[in-house]
Amino acid sequence: MTENAADTANTANTANTQRMTVVVTGASGRTGSRVAEAARGAGLTVRAASRAQGFDWEDPTTWAEILRDADAAYLMYPSDIGSPAAAEGIGALAREAVGLGVRRLVLLSARGEDQARPAEEALKSSGADWTIVRAAWFSQNFSEGPLVEGMVHGELVFPAGEVTEPFVDVRDIADVVVAVLTAGDRYAGRTLELTGPRLLSWREAVAEITEATGSTITYTPVPVRAYGEALTGFGVPPEEVDLLMEVFEALMDGRNAHITDDVREVLGREPRDFGDFARQAAAAGAWKA
Repeated sequence: MTENAADTANTANTANTQRMTVVVTGASGRTGSRVAEAARGAGLTVRAASRAQGFDWEDPTTWAEILRDADAAYLMYPSDIGSPAAAEGIGALAREAVGLGVRRLVLLSARGEDQARPAEEALKSSGADWTIVRAAWFSQNFSEGPLVEGMVHGELVFPAGEVTEPFVDVRDIADVVVAVLTAGDRYAGRTLELTGPRLLSWREAVAEITEATGSTITYTPVPVRAYGEALTGFGVPPEEVDLLMEVFEALMDGRNAHITDDVREVLGREPRDFGDFARQAAAAGAWKA
């Protein structure tokens, strides 16, 4: 290809990207908000799919209006991807999307979670041009969500033992999703596993947060079943507790204690480091009472 031809092709690709409309489910959530932000930054038109916009995963009659005339979609199931309802919901929505001409679908899944495989298979069998993004444990789980309250008061109680995990920054997940969506067919039919650049135990991660905040936060490992009993006491529905306990018992066996190169393959750079996340979140006041 000549230099002029290459420039013309790049200009065409940029124009095509800028004309893309992407449906983002969970657009107000931990990953969806970052995907929406990254997509807008890349020049895509974002169509948020949430209850505020009339979209409901549990009501299929709300799906068509959000999906119609879109070019692609990011799928994030609102409860755990391993729940029995996830496979049915994802499969049905994916088939609806394909029927409406929205063939390019990217699904957020969980790395090492066997319970997530039925949902992945439901996407694969839908007829979509699919990509599955299996993410490691989010760095932002420490700064957003139910773990924060205990950390604000100086303690993280969690059933992770001393297992190590390559914590991944949600911003990297979002950047990968947008890169995949705008890369044509390059990643269609691929399953990507996204990790951070190094392994840390939960104890080591909390120590890095302590260093970043200047306040002492301790890590207290507990048995999975004891953690489940605590969740039940906080009012989490029994069926959800049972699923979480099953997932935790599997994921904390060390199966995810290795890193991958998939973030670097897609983005051409190293993934964000947990220490950088901790310092940035601390500066933003994530763990202040």
